[in-house]
Amino acid sequence: MRAKSWSDYQKAIADDKYYYARSCIRQNFFPGSEKAFLDILQHDLGKDIFDDPAHSSCTGIGYHSDVVPLETIMTVVARQFALMSEAGYENFVTSCITSFGIYTEILSTWEEFPETEERTRENLFKATGREFAKPKSLAHTSDVIFHFREEIAARAKRKLVDSMTGEPLKVVEHIGCHYAKIFPKSGIGGSEFPYVLAGMIESWGGECVDYPERRHCCGFGFRNYLVQANRGYSVANSQKKLESMAPYHPDFIVANCPGCSMFLDKWQYTIAEMNGRTYGANGYGIPVLTYEEMAGLVLGYDPWELGMQMHQVDVEPLLDRLGVEYDPSTKYLGGNGKYIGKPATAVVNCPSQDFIYDIKL
Repeated sequence: MRAKSWSDYQKAIADDKYYYARSCIRQNFFPGSEKAFLDILQHDLGKDIFDDPAHSSCTGIGYHSDVVPLETIMTVVARQFALMSEAGYENFVTSCITSFGIYTEILSTWEEFPETEERTRENLFKATGREFAKPKSLAHTSDVIFHFREEIAARAKRKLVDSMTGEPLKVVEHIGCHYAKIFPKSGIGGSEFPYVLAGMIESWGGECVDYPERRHCCGFGFRNYLVQANRGYSVANSQKKLESMAPYHPDFIVANCPGCSMFLDKWQYTIAEMNGRTYGANGYGIPVLTYEEMAGLVLGYDPWELGMQMHQVDVEPLLDRLGVEYDPSTKYLGGNGKYIGKPATAVVNCPSQDFIYDIKL
């Protein structure tokens, strides 16, 4: 029975020929991660993936904030599928967790209520003259990296281990709510035991940290953040998670949602400014990585090429533990060699924080 239950939460992931849909917010928060995904798929794994400049935002944030109506977002998504069909692809891969939830929801709605699909086809043709075919497979980009985790391990330049001690690094994996909680069977492992990031960590030599608030939301919640007066709810959720994981001394956090990566990283700076608390060792925050950054470090990519200088919490302590060679002088230089500016860091030196990371389990 247990084996049958686990099999219900697996999914078929295409091996090649992907149509790639970027994330509107990831391109602002962690643009290096989307480039890293393409580089890993195309150059390291030799896969055919089409990065279409004609596709648009899925409008998911507007939809979940009650700004974009259901019929409108269905038509926008139908246009994405039409572009995929016109380009000669069937396997749709999206970079954003919210988009993944949107595409899953709309395909499910069309299946349950065929009349909504027919109206969408009419709306799309009236607006653009296009027709669409539904994707043969729909996957999130973390699904694809998970799918090839053993091939990445075989090409690894380093493992997720302490270069001085050889001990596995302790990693907190955080799964975006829109990946597994809306449609649990669309995510690897479901909502309670998602394995998409844990599988990567284990295959690359790290150790997953289990802690009480492992499945708690990061606090993004759209309305919690978009409405300024509600942002206290957002930061409180992140703080609850950080305080719960701190006694376990994780070396870094990895997330598969652009919003989660951003909030777990940047709220650490906010909390440090508000009450002088940090959650990592020696007064630092806990570094927060995207799964592409994690894969890129394993494959030997330069951390600044991965865009890790965009993080609020400095990543150098983690890079040092991994034995990554990097040039500090080029951290804040853009592709043209010009200085791009330096963000504030989540570092606070205050005695009151000692209780957070000196707790022994």
